[in-house]
Amino acid sequence: MFITDIRKEFYDVVVNQRVALLVSLDIDALCACKILQALFHCDQVQYTLVPVTGWQDLGTAFLEHKEQFRYFVLINCGANVDLLETLQPEEDSIFFICDTHRPVDVVNVYNDTQVKLMIKQDDDLGVPSYDDIFRDEEEESGDSGNESDGDPEPSGKRRRYEEVCNFFTMLMRAKREWEARRREILFDYEQYEYHGTSAAMMIFELAWVLTKDTKDMLWSVIMKYVTDIATLQRHVSRHNHRNEDEENSLSIDCMRISFEYDLRLALYQHWSLYESICNSSYSSCHFKLWSMHGQKKLQEFLADMGLPLKQVKQKFNSMDMSIKENLREVIEESSNKYGMKDIRIQTFGVHFGFNNRFLASDVVHAAAALLENTEKDESPGDNFIKALDCLSRYNLERLHGGIALAKKKLMAIQQTVASCICTNLILSQGPFLYCYLLEGTPDVKLFSKPMALTLLCKYLLKAFVCSTRNKRCKLLPLIMAAPMDVEKGTVLVLGIPPESDTSDKKNFFGRAFEKAAESTSSRTLHDHFDTSRASLISAGWRAQPVHGEQTNYR
Repeated sequence: MFITDIRKEFYDVVVNQRVALLVSLDIDALCACKILQALFHCDQVQYTLVPVTGWQDLGTAFLEHKEQFRYFVLINCGANVDLLETLQPEEDSIFFICDTHRPVDVVNVYNDTQVKLMIKQDDDLGVPSYDDIFRDEEEESGDSGNESDGDPEPSGKRRRYEEVCNFFTMLMRAKREWEARRREILFDYEQYEYHGTSAAMMIFELAWVLTKDTKDMLWSVIMKYVTDIATLQRHVSRHNHRNEDEENSLSIDCMRISFEYDLRLALYQHWSLYESICNSSYSSCHFKLWSMHGQKKLQEFLADMGLPLKQVKQKFNSMDMSIKENLREVIEESSNKYGMKDIRIQTFGVHFGFNNRFLASDVVHAAAALLENTEKDESPGDNFIKALDCLSRYNLERLHGGIALAKKKLMAIQQTVASCICTNLILSQGPFLYCYLLEGTPDVKLFSKPMALTLLCKYLLKAFVCSTRNKRCKLLPLIMAAPMDVEKGTVLVLGIPPESDTSDKKNFFGRAFEKAAESTSSRTLHDHFDTSRASLISAGWRAQPVHGEQTNYR
């Protein structure tokens, strides 16, 4: 059931209760969790935080806590499956679901007792009507018992028997037609996966309604929810005016958020400009830096800007002030000459105190790197807590550590993309492109994580489209596979929509993977909340051919 008043139907219900907070391991859920934690601390709500990696983990977490808790809050998990069938809860368990995954399961939508959906209904949900997908038992059975006493003559009984047979034949035909129409409606509704309004934005709007929103909460939203610039600008302006007194603005631990135009270069303020250009997907793909010609073109670009190579290759903070003052304008001017007309982007920045300045994308890169850190053998829950810590302005050391990991991650992605392009690892399989990372590939352990593999997949598809002369490739999606656990012999597989600007970015691969696994008798485990992006498939699948008709995107 959709919640219409999030304050009355959700917060007022749980504010005096003990709550189990089950959170998916993604950036949006991380930001939403940070905001909700602040609200719970403000009102002294007792809660237990449990990070969950997939459906099996969610089921285990529920079994461990169902005796102690009646109320469960699920962030970015639970909306796109029949939750009650998955968890088999008691009748007094209540689930509040704030999930960006679409489509929402129809059983969750029409459950009025246990499932409460904190989802904006002004999103284009397209939920089928109740009568099209559910049918009462009374409608399925005909009442003919009262008419059994009729004409005692044999001819009358025979006629009556024929009438009953005809009636049930018509009833069964109508039922089959209704079920066929129901399957068609559900297929059209469920065939594509996409994302709706950010969970972090939903929780921030709750804080706003409660008049308890802060700059820290707003910054958590901005890091992930950057599609509606106008709305965020209004919130930033409101908070800046609220705290514009002189004492606060000069405080050493003050926080200032600002809307600004900046460069589409990853982490360049915490890196050298040269390394940022080489490891950002936009500039790397434009120059085709995996080729000698691309490297030469980059040198020409740097020469056109008139920047000394010594300055470009040292850390941004160490560059001469005279160069940094006009750096953005110089880069934009030269970028326009070299065809990079979208080098300038709209974004938000934050100042912590006097010296620490970060862009929203910087913190997202850092949090993602901490969330999927493979350098230390730590549990997903430990990584989640560290990523949560890096969102706080009082733990900048953790944030800088995340940025260092993010740099290594971007370099590994760039090197892997260059290797795949140069060695022709991307194959055309008819209706889609396909790439498999071998076990001996450098940094392959990093790509055993869904977010890292997704980022690589997007980068690789963009690079391949830029490097190939085949225009049809712009219309093809990409399937990518990487070893997940060598000892268990498993691989992680995901698919992304085409790079074309006309693509609606809806993803069909969740259903396609299920069908392909069923038709090839592969052992699969679809355990990810983002079902269309990543599936866990047994290593036995590698030996099986990939059939285009089984994973047809269109």
